[in-house]
Amino acid sequence: LVLTNRSAGGSGHTPTSQLSCISLPRHEEDYLQNVVGSAPYILVLGQDCSARYQLLNCLLGERLLPLGSEVGGACGPEGGACRRRKLCFTHGRQTRLSLALPGQYELVHQLAAHCGRWDTVPCEDLEIQECEDPAQRLAELEVTLHHALLQEVKIMVLPCRGVQPVEEALEDCKRGILPIILYAVSKDALSAEQVSDLQKVRETLPFPVCFVWAPSGPSDPGALHRQLLSLELIGAAAGSCACGAPAQTQSILGESLERLQRVLGPFTRQLLQNQQVEATTLLNAVQCRYLDLFINQAFDMQRDLQITPRRLEYTREKEGELFSSLMAIANRKQEEMKDMIVETLSGMKEQLLEDAANLHFTDIIMSSNGESVSSKDIKMCISQIQDLIVVQLNQAVANKLTSSVDYLRESFVGTLERCLGSLEKNTAESSSNITSNHLKQILNAAYNVEVTFHSGSSVTRLFWEQIKQIIHRITWVNPPSVSAEWKRKVAQDAIESLSAAKLAKSICSQFRTRLNSSHEAFAASLRQVILQRVLLLGALADSCVSVCVCVCVCVCVSSGKPKMGRELGRGQYGVVYMCDSWGGRHPCALKSVVPPDDKHWNDLALEFHYTRSLPKHDRLVNLHGSVIDHSYSGGSSIAVLLIMERLHRDLYTGLKAGLSLKERLQIALDVVEGIRFLHSQGLLHRDIKLKNVLLDRQNRAKITDLGFCKPEAMISGSIVGTPIHMAPELFTGKYDNSVDVYAF
Repeated sequence: LVLTNRSAGGSGHTPTSQLSCISLPRHEEDYLQNVVGSAPYILVLGQDCSARYQLLNCLLGERLLPLGSEVGGACGPEGGACRRRKLCFTHGRQTRLSLALPGQYELVHQLAAHCGRWDTVPCEDLEIQECEDPAQRLAELEVTLHHALLQEVKIMVLPCRGVQPVEEALEDCKRGILPIILYAVSKDALSAEQVSDLQKVRETLPFPVCFVWAPSGPSDPGALHRQLLSLELIGAAAGSCACGAPAQTQSILGESLERLQRVLGPFTRQLLQNQQVEATTLLNAVQCRYLDLFINQAFDMQRDLQITPRRLEYTREKEGELFSSLMAIANRKQEEMKDMIVETLSGMKEQLLEDAANLHFTDIIMSSNGESVSSKDIKMCISQIQDLIVVQLNQAVANKLTSSVDYLRESFVGTLERCLGSLEKNTAESSSNITSNHLKQILNAAYNVEVTFHSGSSVTRLFWEQIKQIIHRITWVNPPSVSAEWKRKVAQDAIESLSAAKLAKSICSQFRTRLNSSHEAFAASLRQVILQRVLLLGALADSCVSVCVCVCVCVCVSSGKPKMGRELGRGQYGVVYMCDSWGGRHPCALKSVVPPDDKHWNDLALEFHYTRSLPKHDRLVNLHGSVIDHSYSGGSSIAVLLIMERLHRDLYTGLKAGLSLKERLQIALDVVEGIRFLHSQGLLHRDIKLKNVLLDRQNRAKITDLGFCKPEAMISGSIVGTPIHMAPELFTGKYDNSVDVYAF
């Protein structure tokens, strides 16, 4: 699986959540690491030591372990307690024996084989002696041989359950090895203890078992076969998956030791291929998720390229309208603002005077008769009365002024903020986010003066500072007492001193100044946003082109290379042959394509991806699988073999042979249904023609050859197709899915 960081998200446009969806889960990654790092390991089990030793000798092709009377007494229920230890066979330049703790170190121990030359392992070295310490009892006998089989695999012969339970003996086989389990059977039936051991083996190592028939005397293998079937230790028949590969490697019962190679070879090959299929299936799933993500990104980018300029232009127009409307308010409605302020003050005057008379001062200690303590306290009283007037007038005037321009909130400001939010969405560069946020802040700072006049903006503060200054200029003499009448007098003089005309003029003047400065800042920031969006979309376009070189993994290991029959047809880039059967499917058609360059490899990979990833549809030809043939033309070139269902004929041949009007109308409906399905998936076929419409024996049509098929968002303007069926706009490089309708 080859993907660069740039293609996997280097552009910064791929969200982290999407990347986590296409990454390998931890358990799948561990499985792949285990498959890559595992070495084949033959595990020899059996009903007794004699059967296991006989099977081992047959595997190595020499009498390495003693048999019959040489091996000593029988083990199991019929004999005494077995004392033969676990054996491990490895490859080496010299033949030698040693004792070693499993996975640890070699023990210094004198063996009988060290005393002289031997061809068969001495029985004394196979058995655990009574006087041995616990470490030597747990040790396994390592036999090093210069044997061709041991160059590729290791062999382990497990002991009887009396020496070591089977789950303990297999403890070191759980990781780092690919077990090939052989079970030697010498009797007509398995005992309950042996069945229990086999169940534990299946729980520890979920791999199939090859039972090898190695009878010690006259026996009936049929009874054993029936028992294994009833216990579900072997399968009745192997199923097949969608691509034709065996769904799962089945446990089998071999005929005899003499025919072991006929059984063991296919069994081992199927087991290893099954591991390859599972591993490559995981890789293929990840790669398909990557490709789907990139195609979806291309759709989003294409939409962004179409929508962003319109949003920018809309934002510029709406801001201009907003600016013009607000300037009109400032220029033409000064008199209305003055009348509104006068009306508000007159309507609230009595309420303000009443509230001022009932005001309770804070942080001022008053005497019981209302006399103030000092002039400082008098100033604080005046200040609190002023604050009361300012707060209440602020709220009332702001509400009136806001209602006069409130329609601007939804028609201008709200729409502008939504456009700006969409412009900054999915922008990778942090500077672009800062620019868009700054742009929205400018809008709020500039236009919230009118929309939320009570928010404490600079113009609001200026307005009420003028009120305070007017009130502050009133000279107060020391009152006889701080009474309710005095409070009303202070409030009334302050209200009567206000000039509504001056306040309205000041508001409009400051309003125009703020609008002009905000409008200029808005235009400058908008130009910066446009520049950054153009740069971002250009980078995404380059990234989209580069990521589509990803080639789908073709997983057809176990079905082998299909056999080519006679030629059925020939196209621009490939030849179609007859294929009787492949992967359990028949009849098939075989499309052989020799891509001349990387571009055609990419197009072929996309064709395979679309055909396999699309949901099954009655109006599309099913693709069973693909095989890469490195031996094509004597090894001079590499061909990709696409295996698909074979139909009766194409539409061109059908029309020449003659079709009734009803059949033609039905074919037309079928083709339309297939085209509509492709378009619903966002795909363009771009090569609809008679040769690419196949008919079955009932003259129902199916569309084939997705070699030029691409998502509409990824159309780069390339001119493809068959000239006689091509729409005129194809030659301009600017087209959409209507070209398929024209070709139809």
